[in-house]
Amino acid sequence: MHILVLGATGYLGAHVAEDLRALPDARVLVAGRSPAADVTVDLATDRPRDLAAVLAEAAPDAVVNCAGATGGDAVTLAEVNARGPAVLCAALRAAAPGARLVHLGSAAEYGPTEPGVRVTESAATRPAGPYGATKLAGTVAVTASGLDATVLRVGNPVGAGAPSTGLPGRVARLLGDAGDDPDKELRLGDLSAHRDFVDARDVARAARLAVTAAGGLPPVLNIGGGDAHPVRDLVRALAHAAGFRGRIVEAGTGGSTRSAQVSWQCSDVTAARDALGWTPTHTLDASVAALWATAFAAEGVPAR
Repeated sequence: MHILVLGATGYLGAHVAEDLRALPDARVLVAGRSPAADVTVDLATDRPRDLAAVLAEAAPDAVVNCAGATGGDAVTLAEVNARGPAVLCAALRAAAPGARLVHLGSAAEYGPTEPGVRVTESAATRPAGPYGATKLAGTVAVTASGLDATVLRVGNPVGAGAPSTGLPGRVARLLGDAGDDPDKELRLGDLSAHRDFVDARDVARAARLAVTAAGGLPPVLNIGGGDAHPVRDLVRALAHAAGFRGRIVEAGTGGSTRSAQVSWQCSDVTAARDALGWTPTHTLDASVAALWATAFAAEGVPAR
């Protein structure tokens, strides 16, 4: 089985590629802009016919699209998150219409939801900002493509390799810089928002199950931890893992605009269980431990 993974050098993509490589008789090809990629692809700029030529040569049985932008201006977000999936679908229709496409979406596509409610895939989508809006556009491109495709709508991923552009990775970096000085003060924004944290390894397993599932799949599947935790719980767990002895201060006006607009986020993962036999298996503490253990690995600095 030939599996093409786009965005395999990114946070979730690296987990997905590693998990897929464990499949027997699977050949995993990495697609991206890196010189080390097996297949050169840039979804932000490639034209559909050029990408189709590349896909025809690769002849994948399945494609997993982990490419995406979580930060940057609206143009960057649109190029990668909205244009990218649309171009990929057009190229697949021309070059490999029988290949299964598994695309990583985001729970940010739902936008504000009712506190205390686990949202299902049929819930209204009302993204609160450019990130969620562009991810939703990518989801629409995939679900309307006519391909054998499914979107895994991922909650807030936590785990090894989390980038500093997201809250878990950023807090890990701040804690690493703070050390164990009891006089240190970590100033963050409002941490009262509730989020559905999911381990990156569980996301990777869901992608593998989606690639190998027999028969058709629902167009969208929620992939989350299935519970809502205050962001404060994540920060405290990271502080504990880091041996942080200082103070954590919540500056109420320092939170993100999106956190103020989306105070609660939690996904119902029943459909993923029914369609894939998938449920999350890692606790938030296990996810935090994996994140902290590898937070400084690239720099050769051991976690304390």
